[in-house]
Amino acid sequence: MIDALQASWALFHTTYIAGGLIALLLAVIGVWVVARDQIFLGLAVSQASTLGIAVALWLGGLGTGALLDWLGTDEVAAGLAVLASVATALLTARAGGAGRESPEAITGWVYLVAASVAVLLVANSPHGLEEVHRLVFSTLLAASTQDLWVFGALAVVTLAAAARWRSELVLFAMDPEMAAAVGLRTRTWNAAIAIWLGLGVGLSIRVSGMLYTVGCLVLPALIAKNLCREVRPLLAVAPLLALAASLLGFAFAHVFDLPPAHTTVALLCGGLAFAWGLRRLVIR
Repeated sequence: MIDALQASWALFHTTYIAGGLIALLLAVIGVWVVARDQIFLGLAVSQASTLGIAVALWLGGLGTGALLDWLGTDEVAAGLAVLASVATALLTARAGGAGRESPEAITGWVYLVAASVAVLLVANSPHGLEEVHRLVFSTLLAASTQDLWVFGALAVVTLAAAARWRSELVLFAMDPEMAAAVGLRTRTWNAAIAIWLGLGVGLSIRVSGMLYTVGCLVLPALIAKNLCREVRPLLAVAPLLALAASLLGFAFAHVFDLPPAHTTVALLCGGLAFAWGLRRLVIR
């Protein structure tokens, strides 16, 4: 496997590094998603990002004049993807409570609205529809050097924050009521994590597509949850698993000429099935 990575490094090193950084970033954020049992939220946020990009493509089609050409730029697409992701995460975080709809209902509604409207907006644009299909299909080949800097910075900040506020994050994820009782500002924490979730997913979706983004968000944390007896180690184990799976996935994809994103997610799914089986054996 190492030989396979070395052989393809010169041609695909940007893809490999971007994929690894995205996996590392999302796996840390995914610990909170899994700990709060909001796995479907990851799918809804990713779909909302796709809607944001579809809106950018639709606006780009309207911008026929020179003064409006900027509407179709990658920067606008990235901004709308992040905006849609953050809005979805915040909307779900505020759901629930007396007189409010449940978070699950809001999440499901957002997912269905985003999935349907995204296609409707670009249905008459072959290029736009192709781009939406690319995002759903998942590919890492569009990664650029600029993406490496962006995801590298996000990964460093996320890991540093997880290390700095490790105890608070674990307590807030597992028992928000206790966190509030000991003085944590749960609304602030909820909003901050929701914004970071939206930012990470919104930026990742353009580069890696929906399958890889959602897979790296929830699967490493689920595997770590089944392997670890305590919550605290999850913040270290989940990103390590994500990084290892991405490297193995890229190597297998190169050897067998397979899509790297799908190969990585398939490996993570196999790892989760193994973790489930191992946990059942230990419990028995």
